[in-house]
Formats: sequence, C-alpha cells, structure tokens
Amino acid sequence: MLTQVLANIIGVFVFIYLFWKRLRDDYLSEQLFTTSFFVIIGLVIGLFVSRLIAFQWWFWLGAAGICLGAGAAVYRYRLRAFEVVEALAFSFLPWVGLIFISDSINYLSLASFLGFVICALLMALFIYFDRHYKNFSWYTSGRVGFSGLAISGIFFSLRGLVAIFFPFVLSFVGKYELVLSWVSALIFYILVFRLSKKLT
Repeated sequence: MLTQVLANIIGVFVFIYLFWKRLRDDYLSEQLFTTSFFVIIGLVIGLFVSRLIAFQWWFWLGAAGICLGAGAAVYRYRLRAFEVVEALAFSFLPWVGLIFISDSINYLSLASFLGFVICALLMALFIYFDRHYKNFSWYTSGRVGFSGLAISGIFFSLRGLVAIFFPFVLSFVGKYELVLSWVSALIFYILVFRLSKKLT
C-alpha cells in the first residue's frame, strides 16, 4: 500500500514537471500548471464516480475525466489541442509505469512488470518519433502532435490486443473492452492521418 501511494505521489510530480517542460516555450507556466491540475482533478473525479456507480469502468471514467479536464483548460486558455494531447501522452507514461512497477513489487506480478516494460518502450518510441517524425516521407505537414497521437493509438491498440487473450485484466470492462480500445486507437490514427496532410 505504501509503495503504491509513493508511486502515485512521485507520478503526479513527474507528470506535472514533464507536462510543463514540454510546453513551457509556448505558454505561460501559470497556464500549464493550472492545466495539469485540471487534468488531475478530472482524473480524480472520474475515479471517484467509478467507485460510486461502476467500479469496473474506472479506467475509462478516469480517461473521460482527463479529457474533460484537458478540454476545459484548452477552452479557457486557447491552447492548441494537439500540443496538449502530445504533452499528456508523454507525461502520463512515467506515472502509469510507476504504478505498474509498484504493483509488480507488492504482488510479485509478472503482468504488472510487463506493463512497466511496455510503458518504458512507449516512452522510448515517443522520443524516437519526436526526433524523427518530420523526416517521415508520408508525414508531409510536419505539424506538431504526431508523437502523442501515434503513441496514444499504439497504447489503445495494445489494450485491444491484450483484451483478446486476457479479457479479465482489472482495468478491462469485459466484452466492451475490445471495441472501446480499438475504436479509441482508430480515432487517434485518423487524427494522425488528418494531421499529416499539408494545410491548404
């Protein structure tokens, strides 16, 4: 229990720092810190609602809370949505990875350790994309947002794949998980495709 609490505390600070660092050159620090707090509050509200009415849906209600918090901040401060999505994707991965590794330590869970490894690989892939996406021949626009959208799409694709073989994972919602994960992944891939096109 203490390990999980510590992982979440460290995860929150890492999330806020990475989110701020990612966007600090384009926005005021006050806007970025407020946005990160909006996102965290949205997450907490989503998790709280899931405990009240549908605990099995905690992942998706938490994700909905994140989207609402981020959306409120984007609207309030006129932030560029794709930049915020990209910063959120990168900033959440260490937090999620810490939760996985703490669970692996507490319960000697191989599945949780594999989850941590996947988060680490996604972070490495994000960094690779971030450095090289402008050189991709098919990504003609060169617009910011590719890395976050692509990694988010891959993340939900992996959830969908895992749901096929291990449908009883704690954060899954049974028969709905496969559809929700792959629809989410498809949305991110479509956004990548649209973003790749040059503005006319």
